[in-house]
Amino acid sequence: MDYNTLKSLLFRFDPETAHHLATGAMRLAQAVPPLLSALQRRYRFDDPRLEQEIFGCRFANPVGLAAGFDKDAQLIPAMYALGFGFTEVGTVTPRPQPGNPRPRLWRHVKEEALQNAMGFNNEGMEAMRKRLETARPYPLPVGVNIGKNKTTPESEALKDYETLIRTFRDLADYLVVNISSPNTPGLRDLQNEAFIEALFEMAKGITDRPILLKIAPDMEVQAAVELCAKAVESGADGIIATNTSVDYSLVRRPEAVGGISGRPIRQKSFEIFEAVAKALFGKTLLVSVGGIDSGYEAYRRIKAGASLVQVYSGFIYRGPELPSLINRTLLHLLEKDGFNHISEAIGADRK
Repeated sequence: MDYNTLKSLLFRFDPETAHHLATGAMRLAQAVPPLLSALQRRYRFDDPRLEQEIFGCRFANPVGLAAGFDKDAQLIPAMYALGFGFTEVGTVTPRPQPGNPRPRLWRHVKEEALQNAMGFNNEGMEAMRKRLETARPYPLPVGVNIGKNKTTPESEALKDYETLIRTFRDLADYLVVNISSPNTPGLRDLQNEAFIEALFEMAKGITDRPILLKIAPDMEVQAAVELCAKAVESGADGIIATNTSVDYSLVRRPEAVGGISGRPIRQKSFEIFEAVAKALFGKTLLVSVGGIDSGYEAYRRIKAGASLVQVYSGFIYRGPELPSLINRTLLHLLEKDGFNHISEAIGADRK
């Protein structure tokens, strides 16, 4: 069955139910090695010209799965089989939490967008810790995206992040501090220089694992650049731009809550990323996410300064062939521009 047919079936269900059906099928494939091998033969595409060593890890290609899809670290082998170069699990909080009431996930099909108000629903750090311990050695680099619990007051948020960093410092290939989700009340208020400085000072005293900051696309551009610069100055090993947007003018029939992802945020995300890259390219690792659903868009982000890119909504709308399609297109574009390796294209527009 091709993905368009499968998508037409899945899209008859509400988005969260469809997600559970799809991830359930992936977990089934993981439990049956011949099925997982069949997925890998069909979808995985590798080429040495796309390989990079980052944070001491081998990234077979620059295309990763963004946080939010595999919230509880249940799909790591499947993500490798489907052709991703890395995956990011979470967002995970210290204590389990149910998230916001349903419905909390919506499709904007004509715009190829999603809108989510999930609210960091997850099984908590202990459940994830056990899964990650069992999953080692990982078949691809695994990042852990961490966030505070909804009930944790802003004044105690630093303690939540400290607890999470201590828990995952030996299990994550890299960690991502999420203070940019719009679905936990007050979380974006932590996007200030004082909190960032305190957070990274604390984190660097605990672990030498790479720690990245993920920012929102709705910040004023100069404020975003200054915040990222402060994070790098304070010890951040990279910046991920961007999270979902609360600019509801981007879709025709928005819900009143949640963050928008997918094609409508493409330009907004790119503009923030490019501004950050102009200031910080060559000084820290840059990861771009937001509206990436083709090799052409991935290449635009790479030339702007991204060493890695991530997809989420595009994966829902384009299906399991997306990582391979992006990587094959990247090779075509590298050849067209006379580059022998992806490293030559990274930041080409900055040089």
